[in-house]
Amino acid sequence: MQDSTIWMGLDVHKESVTAAILEGESSDVQVVKLSSDFNKIRRLFRRLSSRGHVQSCYEASGAGFVLHRALKDHGYSCEVVAPSLIPRKPGDRRKTDRLDAIGLAKLYRSGHLTPVKVPDAEQEAVRNLVRLRLSYRKQLKSTKHRICGILYSQGLVFRGGKSYWTQKHRAWLAELRSTLTGAIGTSIVIELEHLEYMEAQLQALDAEIERYAQRPPYRETVEALQCMRGIKTLTAMTLTTEIGDIRAFRSPRQLMAWVGLVPSERSSGEREKRGPITKAGNSHLRRILVEAAWNNRSKAGAHLILNRRRQGQNPEVVAIAVKAQHRLSKRFWHLMHTKHPNVAVTAVAREICGFVWAIMKAAPQTV
Repeated sequence: MQDSTIWMGLDVHKESVTAAILEGESSDVQVVKLSSDFNKIRRLFRRLSSRGHVQSCYEASGAGFVLHRALKDHGYSCEVVAPSLIPRKPGDRRKTDRLDAIGLAKLYRSGHLTPVKVPDAEQEAVRNLVRLRLSYRKQLKSTKHRICGILYSQGLVFRGGKSYWTQKHRAWLAELRSTLTGAIGTSIVIELEHLEYMEAQLQALDAEIERYAQRPPYRETVEALQCMRGIKTLTAMTLTTEIGDIRAFRSPRQLMAWVGLVPSERSSGEREKRGPITKAGNSHLRRILVEAAWNNRSKAGAHLILNRRRQGQNPEVVAIAVKAQHRLSKRFWHLMHTKHPNVAVTAVAREICGFVWAIMKAAPQTV
């Protein structure tokens, strides 16, 4: 075996894998298109390994981490890189599997790609479970809007209160369900049955997530995060499963940038211009942090449930949570008087991200 390094960029799809191969510092690129059969991919790696050390990568996508794990199990190096951090030429509007693979191989050799942390199979399954809960909640909300829209189009508007989906509103819907006939009656019955099914599924998902949150390796981190105001089991599990090992982030700013909560910037020379947040990276984490930020609208004060969650926790974690509780509410109200509410809540979410980093660093690392 030679000492040269062979760089490989993989463009992975459901039915095919396109591999671009660069040997050492050579500019000659060999492109091979294979089926998604792991045996054929492993044979390619075995053949190349006889000529040098193979370093390969592919973009994180819907293909998941199956190829990464399969190659790693056979002793081959394969990294999954962040697609949002791949350098792009503004004027290049060509996109093919071949060009994507060649671009990955060249950028990987030059060190311009950022690898992502790959969770193990069980951690990925739990993360997908938490994401499934979010998907069901969105579908549930869409179903509720659709029911109200159908009724509104027929002139049926709830007048028994200011809020929908309360007990009074549901009693009103039950009455309509038994009185409406024809096509509109069929539509409402089907939609309400679908709503009831989805609510039952959502409860089952909540119970399953709660079960995972109460056992290793999630329990200690989840309990530590719940010391913070606005963070309960679902939010804590989302943070834990999406972030994974907090030691991958050397500072809070790195975590904020990974979540996409830092301002964008287009500065040149003496001109400085900062824009809206980058929204790069993990959108699931960004959404949950913004939701948690809204809980800091009211002033910090005594909270029986919050104090109960803090009992028996690491004093360092509790101290960070108390500091966050007082700072974030003050920060929220200060910004509300000078900025748009959306700008204020985004700034608070960014600060929550910093406190989350500090708590997860202080809590035992078991994930």
